Amino acid sequence: MVSEGKNLGSNAKRRSRSSKASLKFPVARIARFLKVGKYAKRVGAGAPVFLADVLEYLAVEVLELAGIAARNDKKTRITPRHIQLAIRFDKELYQFLRDVTILNGGVIQKIHKILQPNNKSNASKAVVAAQKEGLD
Repeated sequence: MVSEGKNLGSNAKRRSRSSKASLKFPVARIARFLKVGKYAKRVGAGAPVFLADVLEYLAVEVLELAGIAARNDKKTRITPRHIQLAIRFDKELYQFLRDVTILNGGVIQKIHKILQPNNKSNASKAVVAAQKEGLD
């Protein structure tokens, strides 16, 4: 008896949901985590695909900026320090991940404005002093 419907013979190729959505992140695994995590009673078919796409985009963005930071540091390997620099110097990523601590990432050097030499104030003082001498 031949069943009517989809023929899953040797000629039919199976495609994963990740390959259908042209993603590298595993849609099936994310769907499983969403179901097991009890985030909702039901999980739609599009939710894990969308979440996988968002996670892949964020990973690509961080890795691209971290690669640039590593190249600027003349290194061929991305370290946690490069990830820290990539996140902290990108305005949107910093806003998204401001409460995240990256182990072995180090700190971003910041010199307070009061401690920096201010050339404008020194130059303006010299101009004021020269004007006073001219008035006398």
